[in-house]
Amino acid sequence: MANGQWYPPEWPDRIRALADGSLTPVTPRRAATVLLLKDTPDGPVVHMLRRRASMAFAGGAYAYPGGGVDPRDDDRQIRWAGPPRAWWARRLGVDAAGAQAIVCAAVRETYEEAGVLLAGPDPDSVVGDTTGDDWEADRAALVARELSFAEFLDRRGLVLRSDLLGAWTRWITPDFEARRYDTWFFVAALPEGQRTRNASTEADRTVWIRPAEAAAGYDRGELLMMPPTIAALRQLLPYGTAAEALADAPARELTPVRASARLQGDEIVLSWPGHEEFTKHIPTAAGPVPTAPATPTATGTPAGGPADAAPAGPRPATPTTTPSAPGGGPA
Repeated sequence: MANGQWYPPEWPDRIRALADGSLTPVTPRRAATVLLLKDTPDGPVVHMLRRRASMAFAGGAYAYPGGGVDPRDDDRQIRWAGPPRAWWARRLGVDAAGAQAIVCAAVRETYEEAGVLLAGPDPDSVVGDTTGDDWEADRAALVARELSFAEFLDRRGLVLRSDLLGAWTRWITPDFEARRYDTWFFVAALPEGQRTRNASTEADRTVWIRPAEAAAGYDRGELLMMPPTIAALRQLLPYGTAAEALADAPARELTPVRASARLQGDEIVLSWPGHEEFTKHIPTAAGPVPTAPATPTATGTPAGGPADAAPAGPRPATPTTTPSAPGGGPA
């Protein structure tokens, strides 16, 4: 394979159906995902998870913690630190209630999937260790949607630290996908005193990895990623510290990136504006996407955006970075 770009195997047929008018696009669901960073002597590393090979969507692909917005988080006032909701509404291009729900989704998903909580007892602090049984019970209730994030914060007397997040980029799932998401990507730094762990039921491992190392693994075809994942990763390459990335975040362009498919001669051209590396030329005759990488056959237990069979094939290499130990901090 030329690189580790992953495409759902059903895309060609769905693109043809969209082109001939037999497919009606579904409305995208709002979502959020977080590029969690921490500094090392060799520069910042980013926390990534590898989706289980058994997942029906993007199995074996690397992603970031993320998931859909919970509508229950947009109509309840919560304790809030950092830029006000009106500022976030302008930044994210939504109303104030929607902005609160999107920011809540970013913080909640980071807690659900990585065990890291961007909230504290007051506007100037964050919680410490969140690995106790009582914390785990609340986290499980959040995952099961038995508890909204707003209710969780209220129960714990916590302030959401929106100032610890930076809006980074925004991608919308293509019109021809069966499940579509309008996903805001955020950056955040690992709070002092907290540790990541593989808390996601959708991942078989997590890693802290330098963006350059992860991008090189993708370019060699060893690490599978969907376009938004690798694109966001490449955007981290110029930064020498997590603080530098967070400082630049408010000025970043958030115009949504959305793939388009057009008929050109005897093929369909699939492209993402501003991201020419992902362009695909698909024959109009039925058949698989050329050069589509195979999903690994790894055994075991991310955003890009939220996701869930893909063709079997060789297992991609895993990063040399030491994975986070399940139930503990980064090794």
